[in-house]
Amino acid sequence: MNTPDSPSRIVFLDYLRVAACFMVILVHSIEPFYLGGDGTLIASPGDALWVTLLDSALRAAVPLFVMTSSYLLFPVKGSTTEFFRRRITRVVVPFIFWAILYAVIPMWGSGGEVDAAGNIRHLALNFTDNAGHLWFVYMLLGIYILMPVISPWAERLSRRGEEIFIAAWGFTTLVPFLHQAAIGVFGRAEIWGEANWNEFGTLYYISGFIGYVILGHYIRRYIDWSWRRTLAVALPLFAAGYAITAAWFWHCIPSEYPVEAPIDLAVEMEMSWRFCSTGVAMATVALFLLFKKISAPTRIYPLIERLSRLSYGIYLMHIFILTAAYDIISAWSLPTPITMLLTAVATFVACAAVARIISFMPKSKYIIG
Repeated sequence: MNTPDSPSRIVFLDYLRVAACFMVILVHSIEPFYLGGDGTLIASPGDALWVTLLDSALRAAVPLFVMTSSYLLFPVKGSTTEFFRRRITRVVVPFIFWAILYAVIPMWGSGGEVDAAGNIRHLALNFTDNAGHLWFVYMLLGIYILMPVISPWAERLSRRGEEIFIAAWGFTTLVPFLHQAAIGVFGRAEIWGEANWNEFGTLYYISGFIGYVILGHYIRRYIDWSWRRTLAVALPLFAAGYAITAAWFWHCIPSEYPVEAPIDLAVEMEMSWRFCSTGVAMATVALFLLFKKISAPTRIYPLIERLSRLSYGIYLMHIFILTAAYDIISAWSLPTPITMLLTAVATFVACAAVARIISFMPKSKYIIG
């Protein structure tokens, strides 16, 4: 989501960044159709179907952002000090600005009530309850901290060595399913050194979003396929990944409606949607390979480039506008998928307009990146 360090543009990454940003907003526009009440709330079989079909296709959005950062910034070039200075300016300062706004400004429909002092205190440890999307920035900052440490390793690593790491990381994407299997067989979820007093098992150190960092580097260094080969690999890969994410979610939905249950049910349903799970990883790689084939600007590229530069700001502010957009559009009693899409489009357009206006302000990089 952040602007590359050099003034030159990598065209396909601009398209990818804009697409991923809209995908995230659409994900959050879908959430009201399965989250609510005591935690899990699905009103009808139709809502369940549309949530499954649409959201399962969008889970790659966050990993795509990580791969974009990797493609642009990894291995780290130049001084570590300069690398961190740019990240602080473009990522950390805007993040702090918007985190404070979420802490002190009431959300749409809240009745104007907000515990500003309590929220500010909470920011010392984590994001506030109304700004859950900011988890992404915490994760991204962790990736940035690690990048200069592993950059020398990545530069010396052979292609075979990189492939071995990616394969090992790929195995870790099975961990959510392995935990479920362990519960079924042994009655406990812990595997390979994990315990209720130790989460750092054998696979911990090669799991998580670091795999997407290495994937981005590997694709940049070694993958330059024709359209024919790209389609031959990417389309089946996406189809398989989509099938995994959608099938598990659908399987976990109870058969009687409306579905009203604690949040634990939604957590179980979303297991195949986790960003570092097998199906999502497959879909992420497939989409990245497809976008990489966009090699030249089109007529709409000036707009795409501008939106790409604004995408971090759009992401940071979008929950403010999305809550209002959903409340207004849902009152129109439109079909479920239309409500989802209209909410996402209205939110994206409004946020882009606000971010564009902010971009004309002095020091706007400290607000929108």
